[in-house]
Amino acid sequence: MANKTTLSKLVNNVSCMDDYDPNSMPVAKARQFIQQFLSPVAQTECLPLRASLARVLAADILSPANVPNYDNSAMDGYAFNADDIHTEKPTHLKIIGTVFAGKAFAGELKQDECVRIMTGGMLPKGTDTVIMQERVTLENDHITFTEAPKRGLNVRYAGEDLQQGQTVLATGHLIRAADLGLIASLGIGEVMVYRKLKVAFFSTGDELAGIGEALKKGQVYDSNRYTLYGMLSRLGVEIFDLGAIPDNPELLESTLLTAANQADVVITSGGVSVGEADYMKLLLAKHGQVMFWKIAMKPGRPLAYGKVGQAHYFGLPGNPVAVMVTFYQFVREALLALMGQPRPAPLPMFNVICTEAIKKATGRTEFQRGILFANDAGVWQVKPTGAQGSAMLSSMSLANCFIVLDETVGNLEAGALVQVQVLEGVI
Repeated sequence: MANKTTLSKLVNNVSCMDDYDPNSMPVAKARQFIQQFLSPVAQTECLPLRASLARVLAADILSPANVPNYDNSAMDGYAFNADDIHTEKPTHLKIIGTVFAGKAFAGELKQDECVRIMTGGMLPKGTDTVIMQERVTLENDHITFTEAPKRGLNVRYAGEDLQQGQTVLATGHLIRAADLGLIASLGIGEVMVYRKLKVAFFSTGDELAGIGEALKKGQVYDSNRYTLYGMLSRLGVEIFDLGAIPDNPELLESTLLTAANQADVVITSGGVSVGEADYMKLLLAKHGQVMFWKIAMKPGRPLAYGKVGQAHYFGLPGNPVAVMVTFYQFVREALLALMGQPRPAPLPMFNVICTEAIKKATGRTEFQRGILFANDAGVWQVKPTGAQGSAMLSSMSLANCFIVLDETVGNLEAGALVQVQVLEGVI
């Protein structure tokens, strides 16, 4: 898709794009279309280090010094000058002191002298090598060894990890637990991050009842707002739950406009499938620029994307499993880009053996719910959770991965190699 194509142009003139078919949109192409219209939030804030976890850096973090900032020992042992090593007879060195981590040795070593040194201890002047304590013979205040270590062995040099002025973490980096420790090791206590992304969502449909309400005939409890809340919470965005809205045009319109005014992203579930009430589609045409796609996937065929006012809009299917699948496949990556990540990492995939046969028609990508497990030999394998209906939320609760079967794949026998997309710990 050409970079100069605007969302408005695409919505109003689909023929402007080569190979654009809203009635049969491949999963990968839908992701590409969405990504090119995303720009991260512009506002930033300075946060204490601990408060920055799961936020996105808005400025590079540069190392203010070398890390480590002095040559030090990687082992408990003895530090000496490699020039003192004898190659034709055992090396015999006198111990003249001890160096502990955090303590500097005041003196300077002479020929055939060494110091006892602990891990992390600063190498004294005149030393360049450390031999492990297990490799020497200790007698009174002397050590003897025959196996000569190479010069520089067991030494961690200043700047070996990070050099002064080096970019440690770049703008757009999502801060993880290890990053907190890395930044703290530089003596930095505050970081500049993008502000939290604001996401509003609501469900649509007369058939939805809230928890605590008595179900009327034909009604179901609204589960989509709870799964959306859980998935959004894992991303660390600011959440606005606007409830379950019946098929009332005025109420739907006011809710949609409220959501678009207070959030960067609006997500709805239901109301975008063929045959559903057209209220949402009419409102989106009135107040936004929205594309309606039939994605070549199962579950989750209907998907809408566009803008309502200044807010990005995602219209997800109504079926509970389809909501989660489309969120993971399209919305998650888009939100990470809007949060400030320039190239959000897709969900990781790898190949494993499927222990059960799978029935599937070619022509569309399927995301079957699977259980990834290690067999008795410790080899990772996968099996489907069971029935795969798009309304069966229990299949998602049981699953720890998706079994991803692309459009070229048909029925599979047990033992076939399949791609899996791990869910646990991803977001």
